Amino acid sequence: MGFASDPYINNTLFKMYADCGALGLARRVFDEMPVRDVVSWSSMISSCVACGLPCRAIGAFRQMGMENVKPNSVTLVSLLSACTKMLNLGAGASVHSHIVRNQVGLDVGLGTALFEMYAKCGQIDKALRVFNSMHEKNLQSCTIMISALANHGREKDAISLFSQMEDMGLQPDSLSFSAILSACSHMGLVSEGKMFFDRMVRLYSIKPTIEHYGCMVDLLGRAGLIEEAHDMIKNMPMEPNAVILRSFLGACRNLGWVPSLGGKLLSKLESELGANYVLTANIFSTCSSWKDANDLRLAMKHRGLKKTPGCSWVEVQN
Repeated sequence: MGFASDPYINNTLFKMYADCGALGLARRVFDEMPVRDVVSWSSMISSCVACGLPCRAIGAFRQMGMENVKPNSVTLVSLLSACTKMLNLGAGASVHSHIVRNQVGLDVGLGTALFEMYAKCGQIDKALRVFNSMHEKNLQSCTIMISALANHGREKDAISLFSQMEDMGLQPDSLSFSAILSACSHMGLVSEGKMFFDRMVRLYSIKPTIEHYGCMVDLLGRAGLIEEAHDMIKNMPMEPNAVILRSFLGACRNLGWVPSLGGKLLSKLESELGANYVLTANIFSTCSSWKDANDLRLAMKHRGLKKTPGCSWVEVQN
């Protein structure tokens, strides 16, 4: 029909293929474009990230520079997302240098992508400096920063930022409360967690989700308040999921407390996970049900299930 040279048609066609997960066809359209502008390159980089190919995204950015196409804010947001997925601090810092050298304004989207990259790569102080330098902040950027601070053990800063967010006139939503409740859970701040949960329901009329209940059960279980956690599970308006059950039963095991509904709760765990067999057997051992515990371990062995051992990883010299 004669539209093959139209950049708007080509960019939209590329995006259609990429959004459908057909990255090969999208790349073919991209390679056949007579003119590739910043929108074309930004779409390519974004699509690589969305398809789980962050290395290709960085490669596309380098090729973009070789063709003398200047990136815009949208390009840099996608590029930072690629750096975050790879936990590539060096590449992320290079993008930051590009932003500074070219005096690119830190709008809320670019600023959020930049500080999230630093936070995910373990540089929480740099993330906080970028966040504080942003002239504009929205609910999403504040929520991400609260979650980052919580993950780095900065519970006081997380709670302080939540209060600042409210003072800025930003009304917390369900995700914001999930972030602050998770912070309280990780740090063992029982009274603060209860206060935030109560404010969420009474002040902001937000109906608690399974995630909110999960945070509270985890918080109470970690603090040794098993019976309170048990009551919360029994009074939940929905069925507890496997995450909540494992968290609660793990706390029961650690404290040697067997819930009255233990058998019912245990039956709801996924039977294909070896870790659940081990957890259940340990619960039975706690109440001296040695035969039940042994039967479970035998059943686990017959089904060829294993508990994946816990592990950690660190980066050494890049």
